[in-house]
Parts: sequence; structure tokens; C-alpha cells
Amino acid sequence: MNKDISYNYQGKVALITGAATGIGLAAARAFANAGASLVLAGNHLESIQKVAQALEKTGAQVLAIACDVAVEEQVKNMMDKTEEAFGRLDFAYNNAGVMSRNTETSDLTTDEWERVMNVNLSGIRHCMKYQLIQMKKQGDGAIINCSSMGGLKGAKGLSAYAASKFGVIGLTRSAALEYASQGIRINAVCPGFVHTPMEKTVSGGSDEVLKEMATMVPANRFCEPEEIADAVLWLCSSGATMVIGQALAVDGGITA
Repeated sequence: MNKDISYNYQGKVALITGAATGIGLAAARAFANAGASLVLAGNHLESIQKVAQALEKTGAQVLAIACDVAVEEQVKNMMDKTEEAFGRLDFAYNNAGVMSRNTETSDLTTDEWERVMNVNLSGIRHCMKYQLIQMKKQGDGAIINCSSMGGLKGAKGLSAYAASKFGVIGLTRSAALEYASQGIRINAVCPGFVHTPMEKTVSGGSDEVLKEMATMVPANRFCEPEEIADAVLWLCSSGATMVIGQALAVDGGITA
């Protein structure tokens, strides 16, 4: 979290999926710094437990859960454990996602297409379903879904990824309209190029490709994971109480 930005989320509970690395890890640290209790979810329990142990040393209360968001039963179990441990859920950042192989649409296999859709779009749908059930009981809550700048414009060679991220925005806006009157705010954040492990998939591990990608950014650099986390925390805050159904681009000006 930017040291000049502070929030007080003492007594609040935040759930983050895909919390072991990258933006999810930065969001977990930011919510912990703000005083929230945490539910951290990811595919690999050992990796999530390592993050949880590190945050517990800073005084955070953390529940680590293995969860493949593409499997609805695992998502329901994640929310059941959240309710059992904390009795409520105030904030959810649905961050888990995968990148599709960079290839022409006609060469993309059905298995590749379905994997991206199952994680990036159906996974968020599963998470929202059970998060909303809990938040409706409370009468409040905030959900932030991770889309992408690829959900705001086409992405050559990444048709499955872009389609899934466009879908996230449609899902976000539709659900936001359904629940705005029930005290639940739903928005999406749309990161641009970010220094995360996923950048290796996009660049093929080439530093030269990364440098070339950076020249596409008006800000002349990649985003840092912490900058996306700051946007997520703001969307959950009292400073964003009338921000509903929005797709917030945090991309250094690319989509502008």
C-alpha cells in the first residue's frame, strides 16, 4: 500500500482469491495493514499458508483456504468456512485468473478456451453467488472483481482472455444494479500491464518484449501490484459509497 494512503478496516473481514502472488498478495498485505481480518484463497494451500503465516506475524487474523474458483463446490466451502470463522464478510476481491496462450483465435483449442472461461468468468460468478448470499444477510458489503484493460478493448492474440474479461464487466454491472438498493456495492478494477508472474506469460520471458510493452504505457512504466491494491481498497472504502457498477482502469493511461 502507498504509505501516504491509510484506511481503518478494524473489525472488517476481507476475502481475496488468487492471494498467493502478484496483485492478490499485494491486496492481502494492504487489507492487513488496514487492520482487516483476512480470508486468503488460492489453488495451492501451501503457498497460501506461507502468506498467511507472514501476515499473522504482523498481527493480522488470517484464514487460509485452498480453493479452485472454477469449482463451485470449493467456492461454497470457502464461504462456509468464512462464515464459520468470522460470521460475516465485508469485502471481497475476486482476483483469481489465468492468461490464455497468445495465439490466433482459429488456433485456440476448445480446452484452452474453456479453462480461461471457467476460471476468469465462471469463477467470479461462483464467488459472487456465495458472497452475495452472505452479504444479503448482513445488508451491506463491497465486491471488487478483477477484470483487465483487456476487458475494455480488444487484445490481439488473446481472444479468450479478452472475452472472459469483457464478461466480468458485464457480470459486474448487471449484479451491481441488482444489489445497489440492498447496501451492496459491486465494481470491477481493470489493471493494465502489471509487474506480476503473469507478465512472463505475456512476454514469453523476454526482457526486450517487456521494455517494448512499457513504451505503450503513457506513464512510461508498468503498474506495481500495490497500485492496483490501493484502487481495490479505495473501492471498498467510505470514499467510494456512490461508486457502483464501474470498471476502473488502473493502466497508466493505455485505455485513454
